[in-house]
Amino acid sequence: MTRGLEQVWQRVGGLLRDIGELTILAGQSLAWLPRRPWRAQLFLQQMEFVGAGSLFIVFLTGTFSGLVLALQLIEGFGRFKAESLVGSTIAIALCRELGPVLTALIVAGRAASAMATEIGTMRVTEQIDALKTMAVSPIHYLVVPRLVAGVLMLPLLTMLFIVLGMLASYYVAVEVMRIDPGSYMRNINRYLSPRDISVGVVKSVVFGATISLIACHRGLAASGGARGVGAATTAAVVSSFIAIFVLDYVITAAAFQ
Repeated sequence: MTRGLEQVWQRVGGLLRDIGELTILAGQSLAWLPRRPWRAQLFLQQMEFVGAGSLFIVFLTGTFSGLVLALQLIEGFGRFKAESLVGSTIAIALCRELGPVLTALIVAGRAASAMATEIGTMRVTEQIDALKTMAVSPIHYLVVPRLVAGVLMLPLLTMLFIVLGMLASYYVAVEVMRIDPGSYMRNINRYLSPRDISVGVVKSVVFGATISLIACHRGLAASGGARGVGAATTAAVVSSFIAIFVLDYVITAAAFQ
């Protein structure tokens, strides 16, 4: 019993410590953001990696999510003779939840793991210590470009995901299942509100910042050679997934109370 309580306390203490370190890292990143030199090439490289590098997987995931969602809802709504509401339901679901959450999971699995691995490798090979020796801040040089790339690119990828999902669902509903296109689009215009879109954008911005900060934090804390880098990468992905779901609930609860 005592050992179990000690393990729980250690887990809680580790969680609180990680949250505190992430908060400090976020504050340091914001403090370094307006300082020169700005190193535009680093920002562009990270934006290309996070944004353009994720286009193909976002394209596939968004398209097939829309296809499957349309088939499922048409079959379900058909039991109540409410097929005309399929379009508005898909639009709201994509904008509020599926778009930002699935896009964030994709970026976390692809980009966050790479960020943690790269920074962790630099940590265990003492490249970060070399940056400090040359009077270059690791926060300014490594964290800030990745944080900006996550905040800017994830909303764009989310919008792409939503558009692809809507186009795919329209194809299934109208071209395959023969739902009236006029009622399909009319109900989207009637029930989809700007608030639904803004909530999705806010979620994507928060997710992008969180994923980048967690990946950089895990990479900077890596130790123990190749095994430590692997553990940091795994922890970055798992922590990002958990943070996405927790923040998704928090933002949704705050937005629609």
